[in-house]
Amino acid sequence: METSGGIVAGLSGRYATALFDLAREAKAVDAVAASLASIKAGLADSSDLRTLMTSPMIDRAAAGKAVAAVAAAMQLDPLTAKFLGVLAHNRRLSALPAVIRDFDRLAARQRGEITAEVTSAHPLDDEQQKALRAKLRAGLGADAALVLNVDPEILGGLVVRVGSKMVDSSLRTKLNALASAMKG
Repeated sequence: METSGGIVAGLSGRYATALFDLAREAKAVDAVAASLASIKAGLADSSDLRTLMTSPMIDRAAAGKAVAAVAAAMQLDPLTAKFLGVLAHNRRLSALPAVIRDFDRLAARQRGEITAEVTSAHPLDDEQQKALRAKLRAGLGADAALVLNVDPEILGGLVVRVGSKMVDSSLRTKLNALASAMKG
């Protein structure tokens, strides 16, 4: 069986690898990836869902019932629904965003893609994502799966990380460099 090969690590990497291996065996990688994308969008949109995932005040039983209800309401695939139950039982729901990121990396590698983490001040629309993928393909020689993050503190521009390489063209970094240059 193929291992994660160092592209994921830590607690989230172990959970993501386990989920990925189960999904691959069940030939459900795409279904699980789609369910995880729905959860990621739900976490971005719903403070109630974020509270469920991060609150230490919610006990295992209540968290298990809540994630089962969320899974049903979001029409998640059965493997992802069961996985959420395991995370709730183990009190690891707070690790879910990192697990999703690591699962996406594993799925991208299986598709022969390179994962690029992209941080922007505002969400990128479809055209901007398409243009960014084209530039990354030209520069890297391979298709890139984008993991998109929004951080208004960068003010503008992008921060792109591929493996250990990072290109920071954010406005915040440029302003900080200008301020340092002016100090002397």
